[in-house]
Amino acid sequence: MTVERYRLSFTTGGLFLQEAPLVAERYLPLLDWERTREQVRGENLLQVRTAAASTRISKELISRLELLDHEELEFLVDGNLREQGYLLWAATCRRYSFISDFAREVLREHFLLMRRQLTAKDYEVFCNAKALWHAELDELAASTHSKLRQNLFRMLRDADLVSAQHQIQPAMVTPELAGLLARKGNEQLLIFPATDHEIKRWLQ
Repeated sequence: MTVERYRLSFTTGGLFLQEAPLVAERYLPLLDWERTREQVRGENLLQVRTAAASTRISKELISRLELLDHEELEFLVDGNLREQGYLLWAATCRRYSFISDFAREVLREHFLLMRRQLTAKDYEVFCNAKALWHAELDELAASTHSKLRQNLFRMLRDADLVSAQHQIQPAMVTPELAGLLARKGNEQLLIFPATDHEIKRWLQ
């Protein structure tokens, strides 16, 4: 059995909570990601200091936004900060199966078992288990592992799924957002710390 390699390029940027709605808003009238990318870089929409940084950040951000459909992008533009965080967390999980697996197998499992503290050790145990099937994890330098862990935990904080002290916080997904994400299958909601009962309630 061939296992698809993990993408492991999420070393910077967090969830892009400030930047993502701006880029989505620019895309919606154009419906063309290439033109959007050119405008974002040409106008320095992301307000970064160098062209290289603008290229790197816009590439990373747009690679996630491309995985949201038209209705989800409209919701991203119009939603409140919490809804934006949850939607960007969903986009990040679609982009990175490593993060999606961590969300389901560590974040949500800890929540269900009422183990509310998330630690660096939890990340290491997860990586060691996955390395049996994903040699690319063993190929990473220790410094890269550290960056990936730091940015994953930053994204969890950005999405308000863990606190500054890494306490897991129950997701409060609105029925509207839950219904939007669940169009691609109810399993889309398993990336959030929530019980099966809570997920059913969101979808009523």
